[in-house]
Amino acid sequence: MKTYTEQTVQSQLKELNNWQFINNGIEKKFKFLDFTQALGFIVQVGVMAEKRNHHPELFNVYNKVTIRLTTHDADGVTDKDVELAKAIEQIQ
Repeated sequence: MKTYTEQTVQSQLKELNNWQFINNGIEKKFKFLDFTQALGFIVQVGVMAEKRNHHPELFNVYNKVTIRLTTHDADGVTDKDVELAKAIEQIQ
C-alpha cells in the first residue's frame, strides 16, 4: 500500500478544506454550535468509517471535534485516508 509523504500528499490536501499533514496523518479541527451537534457529527463519521472498515481517531471536547486519519498498518497516510477525508467533507 502506497503511503504519502508530507510533500506528496499536498496535491490531495488542496482538494480538502483545512486538512493538514501532521505526524504521518492528516487532521482537521471542526467546531459546532454545541455538544449535541458535535456528537451527531461524530456518529455520522463513525457510520461512514465503519462502512469503509477504516476508522479515524476522534477527539471531542464539548463543541470541538478533531479528526485524525492515518492507515496504521501502512504507518502513514494512504488513499484510504484521503478518500475518507473527502467523504467527511460531504457531511458538513
